[in-house]
Amino acid sequence: MIDRRQWLAGAAAGLLAPSVAFAQSDAAKGPVRIVVPYPPGGPTDLMARLLQPQLQRRLGTTVIVDNRGGAGGNLGSAYVARQAPADGLTLLLAASGPMAVNAALYKSMPFNAQEDLLPVVQLSAFPLVLEVHPSVKARTLKEFIAYAGSQKAPLNFASAGSGTPQHLAGELFAREAKVPLTHVPYRGAGPALNDVLGGQVPLMFDILASSLQHLQASKLVPIAVTSATRSPALPQVPTMAEAGLPGFEVTAWHGIAVRSGTPAATVQRLNATFLDIFADPAFRKSWEALGTPVVAGTPEAFGQLIRSETARLGRIVRETGATAD
Repeated sequence: MIDRRQWLAGAAAGLLAPSVAFAQSDAAKGPVRIVVPYPPGGPTDLMARLLQPQLQRRLGTTVIVDNRGGAGGNLGSAYVARQAPADGLTLLLAASGPMAVNAALYKSMPFNAQEDLLPVVQLSAFPLVLEVHPSVKARTLKEFIAYAGSQKAPLNFASAGSGTPQHLAGELFAREAKVPLTHVPYRGAGPALNDVLGGQVPLMFDILASSLQHLQASKLVPIAVTSATRSPALPQVPTMAEAGLPGFEVTAWHGIAVRSGTPAATVQRLNATFLDIFADPAFRKSWEALGTPVVAGTPEAFGQLIRSETARLGRIVRETGATAD
């Protein structure tokens, strides 16, 4: 089991690359703020806090993690998209919910992800894991489908909020497995996970980063992962396809975005800074311990992911009838 302190301690800084040092010219204007559109304690928050000292060391300025949760990630994302200065000093830890799902889920949006934000770099590609409280009488996907179908009332499933990958995975599973489930949205993965651990809600599709230590401690039971291949962090747990639901795939991705209008040179310098962080073998090891591969690439590649996932995940929202209620 790896806790946050170990991750932070293991993320040693590399030497400043010449191309990255120029980013200090932007950072010298003031502190850098990483806006996390969810409450503390979830995987999005963990990633920000793992990156914080690395950015601080390379940029030569204070880096602040600013949690602004609410409305499925819309509030914090809208703050960066519509209120923050376009100077590269306010970074959004952009999640797939507000960046690609919520436009199809909510009747109105306070920002347009593709018009109001500029992609900088993709950070993660997490599998989710269908996990149940130990009191649930099921240890395989087949057993769980039978168990859920035998209940007098639909089972509740927790999520980090409407529009999150946890929400979509549950709605898609209910449709594909033909089992009745009721969505219970929370204001972040941390509060949702606490209630699953306490047995108040029997199940959750969670991003591996936030649940891994509880799965390893047998406080939760893993049924299957939602990625196309098994997770190296849980090699004994089958994929949904292996367990009996072919074609079932939902991943949670994150990245860094800034407000539109930020100079292109600033975006490129920020991208170079993050690539330098991920080039450090010690940091890569700490990052991969979260349960995601390192996927850092170009701003253009992250932008293409946002566009393609907006179409794909929006289609899932419409097909499953998922709502923000």
